[in-house]
Amino acid sequence: MVCYLCEKKSSAVLRKRRQALLGKLPSLGAILRGSLIERYKPCGKPGCKCAKGRGHGPKFYLSVSFPKLRPQIDYVPQNRLAETKKFLANYQRAREILEEICEINRELLRRREAL
Repeated sequence: MVCYLCEKKSSAVLRKRRQALLGKLPSLGAILRGSLIERYKPCGKPGCKCAKGRGHGPKFYLSVSFPKLRPQIDYVPQNRLAETKKFLANYQRAREILEEICEINRELLRRREAL
């Protein structure tokens, strides 16, 4: 993949952009990889309204996949849901920033300049 935006910019501009991106990285202590799953479950009690509907919920679970393993799924308590969503968003933002930094570094390397 070629970074067409990088090709048109000077090396100094690329380095300045990289430095700015480093400042935008979220705290690495506040990141979490995975996906949130929302579930509704019936309780099993006869006569409960959940038996005919979607079930009780929503309940949230964090699902994390690992190579050659089954996904690991953990319950997320309601009082930790907002924090968990924030940590997941931080991970996605960090990934995006790191990808752009890698593209800048690749372009500098392609130009045979100091990284």
